[in-house]
Amino acid sequence: MTRFFVTKEELQPNFLLLTGENLAHARVLRLKNGEQVLLCDGEGTECLCTVSDVSANGISLVVMERRDSGTEAKISVSVYVAFSKGDKLEHVIQKATELGAYEIAAFPSARCVSRPDAKSLQKKLERWQKIAAAAAEQSGRGRIPAVRVCESYGQAVSQAAKADKAILFYENEQATTLKMTLEAGEFATVSLLTGPEGGLEPGEVEQARAAGLAVCTLGRRILRCETAPLCALSAVMYAAGEF
Repeated sequence: MTRFFVTKEELQPNFLLLTGENLAHARVLRLKNGEQVLLCDGEGTECLCTVSDVSANGISLVVMERRDSGTEAKISVSVYVAFSKGDKLEHVIQKATELGAYEIAAFPSARCVSRPDAKSLQKKLERWQKIAAAAAEQSGRGRIPAVRVCESYGQAVSQAAKADKAILFYENEQATTLKMTLEAGEFATVSLLTGPEGGLEPGEVEQARAAGLAVCTLGRRILRCETAPLCALSAVMYAAGEF
């Protein structure tokens, strides 16, 4: 079923009107009277609607049912990723959205090669949020993950530590696995923190440990910075019964 994202204010209780980009998309799809579509507010609420009128000014919809989205994960997983070169972060945002991430946060660390300034970062944030929105629509989600930036590594660690399960992945960790950490008690929120191309410095790892994050291994092989967060997210979703 065709899915459109609208603002919370546009998601009216009885009647809706498709305008702007949604209208252009609907015209390409050649929607006709009587067809059903889903409208989502991007925050987990959706409306099952029927097309009631197609005109030059817009496409009118009648709301048949208002409900919580059935495609969102039962757990909230926040993905914290260090700035990386090129379009690697864009890839992570797209795939993490498809896999069900609640939010994605980028942060600077000591070994980051990429260090965008405030002006370029604002443009990147706008692009990253559009990537998340497109991925959410394509994958049938009812919520668009927020994409944000932490000002420092310390801020990322502090925010990540608030989750029920706060986990940092480190290539030199050997004893503690992700499975061990997830099996130690129930959880509703999870934060996953991974480093840049050059990895995290030992001092950064200890800083996270001191803040309460569990330091885990992702196996005997070293994963690329764009692979590690997606691997970890997939494993958490599987453990939570989402797959």
